[in-house]
Amino acid sequence: MDQNLQSAGKEPLLLQPSTDGENQKTNYGLVRIFAKWALRTTMWAIFVSWVGFIYLYPTQLGDSLFQKWNRLTEKSLFGITGSILLLVSGPILAIAVLAVAHLVLVSGEDEFYPRKKKYPRAQLWTFPLIVGGPLGVVSAAELIGVVLFVGYILWALYFYTLRNLALLSTFKLTSAQFSIYLMELTGLRLGMIGLFCLAFLFLPIARGSVLLRLIDIPVEHATRYHVWLGHVTMLLFTLHGLFYVVGWALQGKLLQEILEWKNIGISNLAGVISLLAGLIMWVTSLQPVRRWNFELFLYTHQLYIVFVVFLAFHVGDFIFSIAAGGIFLFMLDRFLRFCQSRNTVDVVSAKCFPCGTVELTLSKPQSLRYNALSFIFIQIRELSWLQWHPFSVSSSPLDGKYHISVLIKVLGGWTDKLKERIVTTSSADEDAEGAIIMDRNSKICRKLTASVEGPYGHESPYHLMYEYLVLVAGGIGISPFMAILRDVFHRLDEGTPCLPREILLVWAVKKSEEIGLLSTISLDYLRSDIFQKLNLHIQIYVTRESDPPLEEGKVTHEASSVVSPGCSGPKGNNMSVLVGTGDNIWSGLYVISSTLGFIVLLALIDAYYINPYGISSWWYKGLLLMSCMVGGVVVFGGVVIALWHIWSRKVSTTEQFEEDSKTNGTNGLHKNESSTANEDVPQGTDGVKAKNLLSASTTFINYGSRPDFTEIFQSTSKNWGHVDAGVMVCGPPTLQTTVAKEIRSHNLRRYSHDTVLHFNSHSFDL
Repeated sequence: MDQNLQSAGKEPLLLQPSTDGENQKTNYGLVRIFAKWALRTTMWAIFVSWVGFIYLYPTQLGDSLFQKWNRLTEKSLFGITGSILLLVSGPILAIAVLAVAHLVLVSGEDEFYPRKKKYPRAQLWTFPLIVGGPLGVVSAAELIGVVLFVGYILWALYFYTLRNLALLSTFKLTSAQFSIYLMELTGLRLGMIGLFCLAFLFLPIARGSVLLRLIDIPVEHATRYHVWLGHVTMLLFTLHGLFYVVGWALQGKLLQEILEWKNIGISNLAGVISLLAGLIMWVTSLQPVRRWNFELFLYTHQLYIVFVVFLAFHVGDFIFSIAAGGIFLFMLDRFLRFCQSRNTVDVVSAKCFPCGTVELTLSKPQSLRYNALSFIFIQIRELSWLQWHPFSVSSSPLDGKYHISVLIKVLGGWTDKLKERIVTTSSADEDAEGAIIMDRNSKICRKLTASVEGPYGHESPYHLMYEYLVLVAGGIGISPFMAILRDVFHRLDEGTPCLPREILLVWAVKKSEEIGLLSTISLDYLRSDIFQKLNLHIQIYVTRESDPPLEEGKVTHEASSVVSPGCSGPKGNNMSVLVGTGDNIWSGLYVISSTLGFIVLLALIDAYYINPYGISSWWYKGLLLMSCMVGGVVVFGGVVIALWHIWSRKVSTTEQFEEDSKTNGTNGLHKNESSTANEDVPQGTDGVKAKNLLSASTTFINYGSRPDFTEIFQSTSKNWGHVDAGVMVCGPPTLQTTVAKEIRSHNLRRYSHDTVLHFNSHSFDL
C-alpha cells in the first residue's frame, strides 16, 4: 500500500502536514478580534449614553424622563436608591467590568509588534496646543475634554437658571423674597452639578484602576486631571454652601440652619463638616502651600474620608448614589494598594553617587511585570511610617527577573535621611561591628525596610512605537530614559520587536559630576553589533560650569559609590504583585466579586432591614450605603485578595525551586541577572571599568550653555526627514514648557518634508 502511495506521488494522510491547527489558531484569532471589537463598542455605547444623560439631566426634558424612570423602578427591592444607582453609577461600574474582560483578551496576545505608520501626521493627544497657562501643557485631546467639561457646567447653569426663574414666577413674592429664594435654589443647583463632577473626581487617582489601564492613561497624567477636577468641584461646592449661608443670614436664621441635623431631608451640619474638610484639602493642595510644606498637603488630604462620609450623611443614600460609582472604584483601588503596601521588600543594594543621587535596587518576583516607563511609590519605615514618595523606574524589565531599580535625587529632608542611612550602614558593614544587621547566608541587607506600591505606568510600551526618539531630560529626569535605553539595548541584543533606530538624548545638568550616572549603563554584556542597528547621539549641557573639570588632563565622569552588599534572586521578601500591571484575571475577579458583593449586601439590607423596619432616616441610610460599599470591597474582595496572595506565594515558591535546580547553588542568579550583576547588584567596589554608554555612543558635552531646542529640532528634522518622532520630556515644568512651545511652533510652521514631533511628558507632580 505504501509503495502504491509513493508511486502515485502521495504520502499517507497522517504524514501530510495538517492545517487543522492553523485553522484553529486563525478561527481563535478572529473570535478574539470580534470579542474585542464587541467589548469596545459596548463600552463606548454605555459611556456615550451616560454622558448624554448627564448633559440632558439639567433640562426640563431630562428631569421629566428622570422622574418617569424613578416612578417605574421605585417599587423595586432597592427603591429610589437603586434607581439612581443603576442609572447614574451603574454605567461606570458596567464599563469597569467590561474593561476587565478586554484586558484579559489583550493580555493573551503575543509580544508587542510595532507597526510603522504609512503617513506621518500630528495626533490630538501628542500635540501641545496650550502651553504655559494655569493648566500647564495641554494637548489638543485634553483641551477637547476641558471644553466639554466647562461646556457642561455652563449648559447646566443656564438650564437650571431658566427652571429656577420659571418655578419662582408661579409664586407671589416680594423682590427680597425672590432674591433669597433664587439664591438658595441656585445654591441647590450648584451642589447638584458638583455631585456630577464628584462622580469623576476619584477616577483619575485610582492608580491601578482598570479604567486607566483600559484607556492607557498613566498615573502621572491622571493626577493632573484629578487636580483640575478638584478645583472645579470644590469651587462648585463652596459656592453651593456660600449661597445658602448668605440666604440664611438674610433671613436671620443662620446659626439655626447650620446646626440642623434632620432625619428626613438634608442634614445641614453634616454638609458643613464635609465642606470644611474639603476646604482644608483644597487650600493645602494649592501650589504655594505644597511647595512650602508638602507633608501638610499630604496629611490633610487624608480628610477625604471625612469629606465623603459626611457628604453621605448630608444628602442621604439616594442623592449620594450619583457619585457612588466613582467613589466605589477608588475604594477598590485603595484597599488593594493597602494590601500590597503591607509587604516589606528587601533592599538588595543601595548606591550613593557623588552628585547627590541614590540608587535603590529592590527585590521583586518574576511574575511582576512592568514597562520601562513606570513609577513606584516607596516608603522607608526607618525614615517615616507616613511618607510615600513616587520615583521613576530606572531599570528595564529585561534587566533581570528579580530586581527593579530607582534613582533618587537627594533634595529634601526625607532623601537626606535616606542617604545618611545608606552611608552609615555601609560604614558599619566595613567595620564589621554588627551595626548593620545582615543574614550572611542570603546576603540581604536588613537595615532598610521598604514598602512599595506599583508599578504604575502605560499599559503598552509606547516608547517602542516610534522609530525616531528625542529624549529630553533635566537633572534626575534622566532616570526613566536610562530605563528606555536599557530596554532598547536588550531588545536589539535579543532580537525581540523594537522599532527605535534613531535616538537623540538631550540632557541638561547643573554640575558635570551628574554625568557619571550614564556610566552605570554597562554595555559589555551586549553584542558589539547593536550600534550598527541603533544610532544613538547624546548631547549633554552642563549649565553651571563654563569649563570641564580636569584631573591629570582628563574630564572625569566616572561615578564613585558607597554600596550596601546584597544579592538579587527569588529568595527573600519581594514586592507584591497586587497592583499595577498585575495578573489581569485575578484583578478582574477582585473587581467583579467586590461589585457583586456590594449589590448583594445592599439587597440584603433592603430586604431584611430597611424595608421591613421602615427605615427612613436619610443620613442613616447614607451610612448603610457606605457600609455596603466598604463591605463589598473588604469582605468579598478580601477573599479574592487572600486567594491571590496564596497563589502568588505558590508561584514564587515554584520559581525559587526551578531557579535553585537550574543554577545549582549560584545564589539564584539567572543568565540575565548575571549579566547585569555588576551594575544592579554592586559588591562594594566599582570593579573592572566596563565599556559604558558614554564611550560607545556619539557624545557632545557643552559647558556653560542651555539646550537650544529650535536648533536641535531643526537639525533633527533635516537629518530624519518626513517621519514621526516621539519627543519625551522628563524634568522641571520650565523645561516641559520650553520643549512643548518649540514642538508646537515646529509642527505649525513645518514643511511637508519635515519631521512631525509628538510631545510626551513623563514627570510626576503630586
